[in-house]
Amino acid sequence: MFVEVLVELGTKTIDKTFTYFVPNNLKDKIEVGKRVLVPFGKQKVEGFILGINNKKEYDYELKSIIDVIDNKPVLNKELLELGKYISNKTLCYLINAYQVMLPTALKAKKNTKISIKIEKYIALNKSIEYILKYIENNRRGEVQNQILRKLITNKVINKRELAISSLNTLLTKGLVKEIKKEVYRGDNENIKEYNSFILNKDQLKVFNEIKNNLKNSITYLLYGVTGSGKTEIYMQVIDEVIKNKEKAIVLVPEISLTPQMVNRFKGRFGKRVAILHSNLRDGEKYDEWRKIEKDEVDIVVGARSAIFAPFKKIGIIIIDEEHSSTYKQENNPRYHVLDIASWRSHYHKCLIVLGSATPSLESYARAKKGVYKLLSLPNRVNSNSLPKVSIIDMKEEIKSGNRGIFSNLLLDKIKEKLEKDEQVILLLNRRGYTTFITCKDCGYTHKCPNCDITLTFHKRSNMMRCHYCGYGTKRLEMCPGCKSKNIKDFGSGTEKLEEELLKQIPYSKPVRMDVDTTSKKGSHKNILSDFEEGKYNILLGTQMIAKGLDFPKVTLVGVLNGDTSLNIPDFRSAERTFQLLNQVSGRAGRGDLEGEVIIQTFNPDHYSILMAKENNYIGFYEKEMYIRKKLKYSPYYFLTIIRILSKNYEEALNSSKKIGDYLRNNLSDDSIVLGPSTSNLYKINHIYRFQCIIKYRNDLKLEKVLKDILEHYKDNRKVSIEIDINPIKI
Repeated sequence: MFVEVLVELGTKTIDKTFTYFVPNNLKDKIEVGKRVLVPFGKQKVEGFILGINNKKEYDYELKSIIDVIDNKPVLNKELLELGKYISNKTLCYLINAYQVMLPTALKAKKNTKISIKIEKYIALNKSIEYILKYIENNRRGEVQNQILRKLITNKVINKRELAISSLNTLLTKGLVKEIKKEVYRGDNENIKEYNSFILNKDQLKVFNEIKNNLKNSITYLLYGVTGSGKTEIYMQVIDEVIKNKEKAIVLVPEISLTPQMVNRFKGRFGKRVAILHSNLRDGEKYDEWRKIEKDEVDIVVGARSAIFAPFKKIGIIIIDEEHSSTYKQENNPRYHVLDIASWRSHYHKCLIVLGSATPSLESYARAKKGVYKLLSLPNRVNSNSLPKVSIIDMKEEIKSGNRGIFSNLLLDKIKEKLEKDEQVILLLNRRGYTTFITCKDCGYTHKCPNCDITLTFHKRSNMMRCHYCGYGTKRLEMCPGCKSKNIKDFGSGTEKLEEELLKQIPYSKPVRMDVDTTSKKGSHKNILSDFEEGKYNILLGTQMIAKGLDFPKVTLVGVLNGDTSLNIPDFRSAERTFQLLNQVSGRAGRGDLEGEVIIQTFNPDHYSILMAKENNYIGFYEKEMYIRKKLKYSPYYFLTIIRILSKNYEEALNSSKKIGDYLRNNLSDDSIVLGPSTSNLYKINHIYRFQCIIKYRNDLKLEKVLKDILEHYKDNRKVSIEIDINPIKI
């Protein structure tokens, strides 16, 4: 018997299977999709079995596999096919496609072994009648009797909860016995029950439409204003899916949204819910994956990686906040969740529901063309109006002498809400204390030595940090150029916002939520729980607080620097600005109290900000689509970016010129090639970055041209090539 094995070598030059001989003692264990340990050169590596061959003879001696790692395949038939699709779609190597689908414990790599967690439990070893009689006669062993009474009530108790000396006596006498049980990590949460609601007229219409088409491969775009009750529809539809003995995948874009969504789903569906996201420890991910494989759950809730949940029969895939850029993986393989969902939808013949208050232009355009089916929820479930939005021109604030972070109106409104015992959310989409430091005498700006980016000052640690490579150094006290001590910091981050808030309103109780405060496990959940319970009255943070959160007492949302994302050189800047402002505005007034929103900006007349104020998605869509059509951008044209990376500036520049020329000479005439040019961040961690952008509609030559470029550079040690098809960011 021979097997074809795809190995993990950590090298980009090999993308094929290798044939190995199977010794007799391992033949019974061989199955496609299992991992095996094989010799490769002088090392031992792991790989996946992709084929079995019993007949073919070889005229040269083959190496034998060393061991079979798995008891059952980690890649089932569907995942094996899906990996090939990802490889073709994103032009990545097949091993990368398989690895991205699996938790760390199941990847084909060294040192990834994670054991099953076993705990010891105690149970009665005699009949209850016998035990009761023993208790009656055991007058001096009160602790023993307490243990026995507990066991009569609870059947089994974790050994760690019992007094050891008394327990050992009971074990010696044979009254109780020790049982080893497999337990799942992270399964000890207390979740409040979350009851279903009666759907209103709009919700019921949407629910019935989805329910009546559960057996079809349809993609619905559920366009519903913030607070319109999309989550409740999801849960009631999933109820129907479970009744059909099928499974559901529910995706959220941010880890910060997972705790609230998980609490709701576990409160409704109990332990039949698994969680998958990057904030879980490796052991916890492994346990959640095994729950799914063993058919112990009906629903998976999680971020991007949850789309690969190994369900055998999927009934629905729900992608909440479908417009979010986090659904596109930015490193290899650069897949988009929607592409994977579409593939799995056809495989399982199931529905996809895309939910958003601000759908991506691509999705709404597909709905307008009939590719997707459009469903609408135009009103909030509590019949409240959407919050009133005010725009503050910060140029006028400066003219009036106010150079602080807060406009006068925002500061007054925060005080007003806190005095009424209401809550406030403040969005500032920059973390740290100040965004850059410069010398006022000579103009020197403190930059990262590894990247072409200014360092951000973090006051709590008194460190300057690069948010791209992680470089850190102490804050400058003297200019290294002119030796002046006239060092000034500019810009404001969430750390400074928190400090300023406590200065201006000493009685406020703010909690900050950004990457710096949520690095520890469970921090997202703890912050949101404390805010919901009223331990804090102001939640301030970056864009992770802008989507999906639901707090009834929040009546004011303040946006500081509402035009930050407009300054990014990307054709989607206006769309992202509109989405961010609209989404964060929707956090206000979700309960019985009316909400207000104040947006501070230096661009009060920009159409994305004005239409966010009016909650006018259709108006924004039409305006932005007109611009996209004129400039030949998505959704009118497809895009592909080729990035050229090298530690040597000249090598990167010369290769980018050659690639630009090759594209122009070999692509169809109606394809447009932009560049080469430097990337927005042209140097990260000593790597220089150039790029070429291709705009096209239906270029049959493109795939071959891209593969030729990858093939040409695959052995080049000085230059690396990255290809991003349909990028989210340029």
